[in-house]
Amino acid sequence: MPSSSSSASSVELNPALEPVNWLLGTWESDEPGQGGFHSIKPFSYTEKLHFSHMGQPAMHFMFSASPEDSSKPSHRECGFIRMQPKTNRVAFIIAQDSGLVEIEEGELTGKQLTLKTHKLERISFAKEPHVQQICRVFQLRPDGKLAQTVSMTLDKKEPTQYLNITYVKTS
Repeated sequence: MPSSSSSASSVELNPALEPVNWLLGTWESDEPGQGGFHSIKPFSYTEKLHFSHMGQPAMHFMFSASPEDSSKPSHRECGFIRMQPKTNRVAFIIAQDSGLVEIEEGELTGKQLTLKTHKLERISFAKEPHVQQICRVFQLRPDGKLAQTVSMTLDKKEPTQYLNITYVKTS
């Protein structure tokens, strides 16, 4: 049976999105996530994710992160998820408030999305160092929690884990 979004809408889920319907709803970090990179000091943060749909073959998402000790958002991302029909290929189209716009593509294996930058653009006055590639993994764990790990490559260095967080579904 088709699933609907967590909104009041009763629009049926487009069949192309059925393989990723487990993402639908609102997720909040159950414990602070951990971030860090060779060029910045380690930090803890909380994050809220919201995935919804309008019956089209694209899922909409909004991510909002805050420092662990504040509810004031420090980073936001929004965009769309598309599945290539009748395949396990998936694409995230993402706009970040930092001025980064990217297309991540990858595969869905069971309840795990593994994505890697396909195209990346930034505003002309973005601060350096510039991100060259982002790798992102979402996994729905057996305990019902959603885990996300993000790795980045800056200035042709090796990919380094940047973020690690788990979420619980709140709606």
